[in-house]
Amino acid sequence: MKKVLLTLALPWLLEAQSIPELFDALKSHAQIKSDTMLVKKSEIQKEMVNSALYPKIDIFASYDNYSDPTNLLPLAPNRIKPMLQDNAIAQPYSYNIYKAGAKFSMPIFVKSLYTTAKKAEAMQRSAKAKKHINILKNEALIVGANANFLYLDSLTKALNGKEKSLLETQKTIQIKVDNGRSPASALYKINDSLNEISITKNNIELQKKKLINTIESLTGVHLNGPVVMHQTATFEKGVLGSLKPLQEKIKADRINTQAEKEKLYPTLVAHGSYVFSKAEAYNNNKDVNEEYGNIGVVLNIPILEMSQYDSISLAKIELHSTEIELEKVRDELNAEAKMLETSLPLLDNSLKLYTQSVQNKKKLLAIAKVNYNNGRLSTEEYLRYEDAVVTQEANLYKTKATKWQTIMSLAVIYANNIEEMVK
Repeated sequence: MKKVLLTLALPWLLEAQSIPELFDALKSHAQIKSDTMLVKKSEIQKEMVNSALYPKIDIFASYDNYSDPTNLLPLAPNRIKPMLQDNAIAQPYSYNIYKAGAKFSMPIFVKSLYTTAKKAEAMQRSAKAKKHINILKNEALIVGANANFLYLDSLTKALNGKEKSLLETQKTIQIKVDNGRSPASALYKINDSLNEISITKNNIELQKKKLINTIESLTGVHLNGPVVMHQTATFEKGVLGSLKPLQEKIKADRINTQAEKEKLYPTLVAHGSYVFSKAEAYNNNKDVNEEYGNIGVVLNIPILEMSQYDSISLAKIELHSTEIELEKVRDELNAEAKMLETSLPLLDNSLKLYTQSVQNKKKLLAIAKVNYNNGRLSTEEYLRYEDAVVTQEANLYKTKATKWQTIMSLAVIYANNIEEMVK
């Protein structure tokens, strides 16, 4: 029974009823999961760098067979002399030696490791910033696609109104044609106009399918129609927030250049080991066990590392390339933001003008229909009034969609919170 209810409810669960629901679906879809994986990857890379600062400890066991007797451990001269004088003493030399033990190493001073850890932190911030901007871009795409969906839906309603009006006129003309008061050509023109409406509506449905596919690819939600949305806040002009991923990458590249230079610095590393050896003494075949350990530090001073100089040069080039990319994108975004901001007042003005124009053309259409029915207007002239209303309504709805897209583009450029702007 539960399975049956779930099957019946599934279409409703997958169909979003609001923009916030689409935004929520976006965050759990594959589009954003890939960015989440990049953030997790950067976190692991940061942990890997930090892990290099911890001691490295290994345990081992080995067996070696030698062609000549070999010592289990280095022997001091004062230990060797008594062994040579008394063959009963098992000498720590053998053909077969078993060993077990542990060894460790730990960086005491490796400057490049600390700097590389800072680089990893900067790369992590860059990955998080990129994920945030990509979410905003996808949210803007959803809003823009839904705005176009609303535009096409409104245009379909306008065409339905025109179709209804023409069907009423068709009935009147049919009667006049049947009575011989109007030529048959008038009816053909009306029928042709109705056919044009059907063609346009069919093309609109094709465009709707593309928009549905766009939203579904981003959210996994299949829409049967556009969702209602309202603008609750406008964009906030400020810094170009969409540049943050690049800005953080530049910080990482600068740190990386410094880290490559620091690989030429002296390093100080602690190390140590403990070895337990077991064998059969070659001189009297007695079992012999030995323990051996050491602890110390190594100071390494690079003198000539040509490959490292090349690495430094490469890091500088990568830094310079990112700086050029940032400058290029900044110029593009500044120009785009300026254009979009100046277009908003023009779009608002267009909306007022189109709204008034639609009202005027509807009034003119009503007058034209009366004149046409009274025979004071030709069919062509009457149809022009019908077309004018729908054309201007299409301009009005298209301008509304363009305004939505303009605001969303500005929101992405300035990294505004789109979820607070659209409900």
